[in-house]
Amino acid sequence: MDGVRGLLIDIDGVLTVSWKPLDGAVAALRAIRDAELPVVLLTNTTSRTRERIAETLSDAGFPIGPDDVLTAPAATAAHLREHRPDARCLLLNSGADISADLDGLTLVSGPDARPDVVVLGGAGPEFDYAALDGVFGHLQRGAELFAMHRNLYWRTDEGLQLDSGAFLLGLERAAGTEAVVLGKPAGAFFDAALATLGVAADEAAMVGDDLEADVLGAQAHGVTGVLVRTGKFQPGDEEGVEGHRPQHVLDSIVDLPDLLGL
Repeated sequence: MDGVRGLLIDIDGVLTVSWKPLDGAVAALRAIRDAELPVVLLTNTTSRTRERIAETLSDAGFPIGPDDVLTAPAATAAHLREHRPDARCLLLNSGADISADLDGLTLVSGPDARPDVVVLGGAGPEFDYAALDGVFGHLQRGAELFAMHRNLYWRTDEGLQLDSGAFLLGLERAAGTEAVVLGKPAGAFFDAALATLGVAADEAAMVGDDLEADVLGAQAHGVTGVLVRTGKFQPGDEEGVEGHRPQHVLDSIVDLPDLLGL
C-alpha cells in the first residue's frame, strides 16, 4: 500500500477488547512507530477521557500519549462550543466521568433540567426507561439531539453488547427528529484527525473493525480503508454494503506493517 503518510487507528476491537491488548497489537504498533509513521487513535469510545485512555494503553505497553488520541466526546464538545456556545446540555452516557473532555459546556441534570440540547454517549445501565423517556420529553419540548456516535453494538470480553445507536434509532423515530452525529463516521471528526497528522485524506489510511463507521466512513472521506477481522467484525463484512466494499481486509492489526511495507 503506497503513499500512506499517516494512520488513523480505532482502539476498541483493533488494539484491545475490554482494554486488554489483542495478541500482537502492541508489537504491531511499535513497528509502526519505529518506522516513524505518524499515528492518531480515532475512537468513538465514550467511557474514558483522552488522558485515561492514553494512560491505560501506555500501561499495557502501547507507545501512546494523550496527544495521540482523539475521542468522540472531545469532538462533540468542540462542535457545541463553536455552534451552540450558550446551550444547556443534558448528557446521557455510561461509564466514568468524561467531563474533562467536555470542557466549556454547560451540563445540566435532574428532574428540573430544561436542556437546549441532549447529547447521547455510549450505552449502559444508565439507558433505562426513565432516562430514555426523559430524553424523549426534552426532544418533544424542542431540545436538539446530538450523538457521539450511532454504533449499534460493540465487542467486550463477554461478546457483543448493544450500544447507543440502537436506542438512538428509536428516539429519532419517536420524536420525528434526526441526530447530529459527531464521532465516526462524521467528516469533521476525520478532518480533525487528518489535521493532527498533517496529511491529506489521500495520504492516510483508517484501520478499524466497524465496517460502516470506521472503514466505509473513511473511504467516503477520501481516506484509504482497512478492515480487520477482529472486534465487532462479522462474517460477510468484507463484502461491504450497498456496493461499497472495504479497500483492504486484514486478519488483524498484526498484518498492518506488512501491508504498509514496513
